[in-house]
Formats: sequence, structure tokens, C-alpha cells
Amino acid sequence: MGEFTLELNEDQKQVRDWLHGFAADVMRPAAAEWDEREETPWPIIQEAAKLGIYSLDFYAQQFFDPTGLGIPMAMEELFWGDAGIALSIVGTGLAAVGVLANGTEEQIGTWVPQMYGDANDVKVAAFCSSEPDAGSDVASMRTRAVYDGAKDEWVLNGTKTWATNGGIANVHVVVAVVDPELGSKGHASFIVPPNTPGLSQGQKFQKHGIRASHTAEVVLEDVRVPGHCLLGGKEKLDDRLARAREKAKSGERVKNAAMATFEASRPAVGAMAVGTARAAYEVALDYARTRVQFGRPIIENQGVAFQLADMATQIDAARLLVWRASWMATAGKPFTAAEGSMSKLYASEVAKTVTAQAIQILGGNGYTREYPVERMHRDAAIYTIFEGTSEIQRMVISRALAK
Repeated sequence: MGEFTLELNEDQKQVRDWLHGFAADVMRPAAAEWDEREETPWPIIQEAAKLGIYSLDFYAQQFFDPTGLGIPMAMEELFWGDAGIALSIVGTGLAAVGVLANGTEEQIGTWVPQMYGDANDVKVAAFCSSEPDAGSDVASMRTRAVYDGAKDEWVLNGTKTWATNGGIANVHVVVAVVDPELGSKGHASFIVPPNTPGLSQGQKFQKHGIRASHTAEVVLEDVRVPGHCLLGGKEKLDDRLARAREKAKSGERVKNAAMATFEASRPAVGAMAVGTARAAYEVALDYARTRVQFGRPIIENQGVAFQLADMATQIDAARLLVWRASWMATAGKPFTAAEGSMSKLYASEVAKTVTAQAIQILGGNGYTREYPVERMHRDAAIYTIFEGTSEIQRMVISRALAK
């Protein structure tokens, strides 16, 4: 197991610089256009696939980096480029993590490659958990999965919302209720294969930020999937449900499928936020060095300089929390103090604060679309909302403290 270090090794630096080049040369010049179009940037995803950035192999290499820093380093660089385009490139990863966290080796080998396709036929995947009446309150989930033993099939019915790549994905991973009496403990995850009858796209959302990323409802009407599409298999599910029933009276908590996915991905979301914050900070810093008012660059004014000092400090602190949580996860160290939630909470709040400060430093220019900081500020708003709001992160942290 790799030792914790604050220094990237040479291989990591090469990957970082490679991703930075792609973000600077391909993503940034196209960012404003795709933000305005509010469409999935397929040409850029395809370019990423040709270069090997959008591929199972690349993410597997970063995921299995023994230091744990591969994924957060990659996320920071891509989201430094542009959050909306980056989410279109990495959004498939959440579905892949859902399979990796809950699936068998056979399921992982069968379905994860199909989520990405190849450079000549790019595919995307979607993780479908949230519902119109069940966002943070996962116990209120209504999508049902009923087992048809005669055909060894599961029948899914319900509506999912806020699904990245929902409806346009080749493979959908759907979290559904299999035992309503167990609340959130009675959930399971299912693979919905390509072109399965009964799955359709509902409303596509017009969003405040990350507008180059497709977000939509997914409607499931008598969707039948084979028994082998239950992640982890029926034997494992039956055993987990039996244990959950036994422990229901004791109040002992049992992880559900959606929470296992979110827990694994929180530091990565924190890294995304760090990338966006860093991008806005760099724009503000460059502007402050070159913008002359009253005969001198505005960075020589203490009011501006101190803001930039706080921004730089907050970004570094956020990155350190993300790296710590990522290293702990790779090293198999449990988040006894909710370190994963800490990293996501702090980094997402920093992204909102830093992007707002960047607008303030640019003044009227920062409020226009002529400069990218207003887009970055709109994009940053999502980090305190998706994959667990800041309020949910604080709840997770406070529960850990109370133990």
C-alpha cells in the first residue's frame, strides 16, 4: 500500500500535465459554446475517447493508483477545464462505481465496458437513484422492483430524476425498493441493459450551471431485466435483507446500495469542486495582476490581495482534505470521523465562495459572460447539492462525532 505523500510521483505528474493540456486546449475553448447550447458535447467526449481519457482503462488505472490520488488529481484537472463538459466526460463513472461497489466480478466485467464503448462508438451510462419525492430522503423511494420467479426476471416501475445521462445512456444503473418494510435498507441496484423496453427519458432539465451535462428524468414502466442484472446477485440480496430484518429492532444501521456508491464517490466530487475553485482563482489572480486602477494593479490593494490570499488558502485546504480521504479509502482505512463527507462538504463550500469572490474581484466584468467566472460560479452551485447536500454531509459528520 502506498504511503501518504503530498508529492505526486513522476507518472502522476505526466498524467496531470496530459489532462491539463486537454483541458486547456480542447475543453476551455469550447466551454462557453456548450454551456449556451445546453447539449451533451459528443465531439469532445469522442476526442477524449480517442486520446484514451474517456475509457475504462484510464479510469481503472487512476482508480487503482496505490496512493489513492489518481482519481482526485484527474478530476481536478478536468473540472479546471470546464465543469459542464467535464461532467459529461466523467458522469459515466458514477454508474461504474455503482457496479464496482455492489456487483460481482462477472457483472463488473460484463457491464462496465459497455458503459464506455470505444473511440469509434462512444457510449455513456447513468446512475439513477433520486426521485421526485426522494432526494436526500432515500427512505421515501418509491421505484419498485418485484421478482418474477417463474421467469427469473425483475420488474421495475417508477420514475427517477436528476439522472446524469438519464435516457441517453447505453446502460442505466437503477436503485429500487425490493422490501418496502425495511425502508432504505430494503433497496437494491439493478442493471438495465441497452434498448430494454419500458425505459424512457422523461423531462430534460434546463439548469443553472453544468449545462453541457445532460440531466433528465428516467421513466420505468414494467421494465423487465434478467435475474443476473441484480447487482451482487439474489443470494447476497436475500442474505442482506434477512440480516436487516434481524437488526431492525436493534436500530443497527445497514448500508444501502445508493449510499455505498455515494460514499465511494464523495472525495471525487470534492476534487471536482477544487478544480472549479482553482480555475476561478487563477482568473481572478491574473486579472488582479493586470487590471490597473488609480495608477497601480488592483492586487496592490490590500482588500483585493487579502481576498486572493484567503482563496488560495481555502483551495489548498480543500485539496488536502480530498487527498486525505482518497488515500484513506485506497488504504482501506475506515472513515471513522466521516472524512469523505468532510472533504466533499468543505471543497464544495469553498468552490461557491471562491467563485463568488472571483466575480467580485473582476467587478462588472466578472458579472458578464465575456469572462468565465460567472459560468464557474453557476457551475459551482451544484457541488453543495448533488451526491449529498452540504446539510446531509454535516449530518453524516455530526453522527460520526456523536459515536
